[in-house]
Amino acid sequence: MDLGLANRIALVTASSRGLGRAIAAALSREGAKVVMCARDESRLAEARAAIARETGGEVRAFRADVTAGEDVRELVRSTAATFGSLDILVCNAGGPPAGFFEDFGPDDYRKAIDLNLMSTVRLCYEAAPWMKKGNWGRIIALTSVAAKQPIDNLILSNTARAGVLGFVKSLAARLAGHGITVNALCPGYTRTERVEGLAKAFAEKGLGTVEDYYGRVEKAIPAGRLGRPEEVAAAAAFLASEAAAYITGAALQVDGGYVKGLI
Repeated sequence: MDLGLANRIALVTASSRGLGRAIAAALSREGAKVVMCARDESRLAEARAAIARETGGEVRAFRADVTAGEDVRELVRSTAATFGSLDILVCNAGGPPAGFFEDFGPDDYRKAIDLNLMSTVRLCYEAAPWMKKGNWGRIIALTSVAAKQPIDNLILSNTARAGVLGFVKSLAARLAGHGITVNALCPGYTRTERVEGLAKAFAEKGLGTVEDYYGRVEKAIPAGRLGRPEEVAAAAAFLASEAAAYITGAALQVDGGYVKGLI
């Protein structure tokens, strides 16, 4: 299936590893010109080179911290200056620390919201004008199944990522008339460094072994396994495609059936 992404300009944040890297690779395979960003320059350069070798596509990289407003402005400006436009924006950032209510204070919530919600807000404010110029655009915000079905020991993520869903739904209505879709992608438990970190934290708190953690998680997933980054990336590529032009304001979980709610 041709997704119609050839020569589209895509910006994928926090893409030196994990889901961001998988999405950058998937878009490059579809012929998009991809801009990657991350805070760690050496890891970012390595990821960019690997994707360019694999796909043969045009892949650029800029160091940026998506929690810093000036970095976000310069990132979008540099992308548009390099390619003349910006068609696809994938808002991605790492997750806040795991823990319960008593493990954190109000300042921890502020940091989590800045990382997951405000980074998305800033990126959209910078990118939307470019998409409006072309009367076409795709905005995809990576959240988590925690935004739909809170996870016990992820109170910071439950709080911040739910805000992203509200923002996505509101923004979708404002931009639909400009040919721009805005959707959220809610990955479930996926084999990434983030989940490996959660498993390690589980073991360090004396709750069981790393293997016990994975066993508990897999029992809660009807598919009986964790997802692969490439499976989340495939969903992102579809939402970025021409075929998904009538899908906006949606929150799509890619979770092997983990979320039990109807909505």
